Amino acid sequence: MSKSKFVIDKLAKLFEQGLVSYKDLSTEILNILRSKRDEIIFKMKITSKEETEVQNRRIEILEKKIEKIEKTIKRKSRKVKKL
Repeated sequence: MSKSKFVIDKLAKLFEQGLVSYKDLSTEILNILRSKRDEIIFKMKITSKEETEVQNRRIEILEKKIEKIEKTIKRKSRKVKKL
């Protein structure tokens, strides 16, 4: 109920201000919807596609480094002879 009331209030303000042309009205509605979308995304803490790709690349690099370190550790380890 509060979400629909928010949109109705915004539209009422637009009519009060005299923005009755279709182009002005459509741009204002789109701006309102974009701002609400941005608020929701910010609350959900969703990353963008670019950020996700960068994080995936970093993870791949770290995994390769871990594999190299594990290989060097295996090579350096020696068996102890029993007496």
